[in-house]
Amino acid sequence: MFQPDLEKMPRPELEALQTKRLKRMVERIYSLVPFYRRKLDAAGIKPQDILGMEDLLKLPFTRKSDLREQYPFRMFAVEQEEVARIHGSSGTSGKPTVVGYTRKDIQRWAELCARSIVMAGGRPGDVFHNAYGYGLFTGGLGLHYGAERLGATVVPVSGGNRSRQVTLIQDFLPRGIGGTPSFILSLAEMMEDMGLKPWTTSLEYGIFGAEPWSEEMRQTLEEKWGIDALDIYGLSEVIGPGVAMECREAKDGLHIAEDHFLPEVIHPQTGEPLPDGEYGELVFTSLTKEALPILRYRTGDITALHREVCRCGRTHTRMSRIKGRIDDMLIIRGVNVFPSELEAVLLNFEELAPHYQLVVTREKSIDQLTLEVEVSEAWFRSIESSFGQGNERVVQLCKRLQSVVKDTLYVTTKVILKEPKSLPRSEGKAVRVIDQR
Repeated sequence: MFQPDLEKMPRPELEALQTKRLKRMVERIYSLVPFYRRKLDAAGIKPQDILGMEDLLKLPFTRKSDLREQYPFRMFAVEQEEVARIHGSSGTSGKPTVVGYTRKDIQRWAELCARSIVMAGGRPGDVFHNAYGYGLFTGGLGLHYGAERLGATVVPVSGGNRSRQVTLIQDFLPRGIGGTPSFILSLAEMMEDMGLKPWTTSLEYGIFGAEPWSEEMRQTLEEKWGIDALDIYGLSEVIGPGVAMECREAKDGLHIAEDHFLPEVIHPQTGEPLPDGEYGELVFTSLTKEALPILRYRTGDITALHREVCRCGRTHTRMSRIKGRIDDMLIIRGVNVFPSELEAVLLNFEELAPHYQLVVTREKSIDQLTLEVEVSEAWFRSIESSFGQGNERVVQLCKRLQSVVKDTLYVTTKVILKEPKSLPRSEGKAVRVIDQR
């Protein structure tokens, strides 16, 4: 462990620390952030009303729309000259959400990412190949500073340029790699196309996140690369990557850094708290962030919480792998469908490759779902001369896949099988859903 005294802290001590930090955080935002002062006043809450963890539920939620409405810097709790760095979202659906960091924030963030790398099997002296994007996106710089804080050597290659990435992996001999699972999978495919064997590289562990991915995708990545594939979670509004991380020992949920973040799971519609083990919307309250402390932030991510001690010895609450995002959830004729659930089905078919897109259309007020999925190289070669939607083997595979999807996810879908490498490859987060409604 990178910080065993914190990661293995007994629950009574951890909860006392959380209470102390929560009270201090509420006092800070009430006095320094007019937005939160108005929210707390409207709710009839004063900082002195927060006496313990049970009072967390009295506090109002923060939504992404709040950050956009306070654009660019009105959510900050420090003076401008104290802000050492600014990150933000892409702003593809409007103004970006802007987040700030003091120098202490950056130091704490680096420590959290160093914790995460150690959980994956990293150690000082490693070469770490960082294929997360750099820039306003927090992924690249988050893992970069974490690896340096650990004492590793960072290769800041960022995303894209797959042939160059392959060369650097061969020449620099990294032990660890980080990136989106879909992009790292595409690197393995490129190596195989070049006649190389990705499972023979120096890589031993991978830290993958920034998009929902399934256990079946983990198995695929581990088999192709010969590594341990671990899930990392974070979001810029809270701090970035390192909010939660899987451990190599168990691979059974992501350890939330509870000394810095308070987790909740709520019902997405009612906002009511849900019991441990039940899936709902993930909510975070930051406890130590200086520049942008955030109160009960609704992430839009779907997960469940588990509080039993892990076999690795860490005492912090674990969250299940992200099932999907509320805004990515498809409602098809009254049935909720997450892309990651379909991914899990597809990867159980040896005839299929883990590359797919969901196309949603509406015909006469009825939603229609079309699944476009690539077949595997080996299966394609077996019928290449007659591949097409009229081929009997293609027809039978489509019917079998439709049946399994219907039995598993309770939704009817049209299936179109595609030739290998015919669907677009993403240089970052994979585009899984095309909604044409």
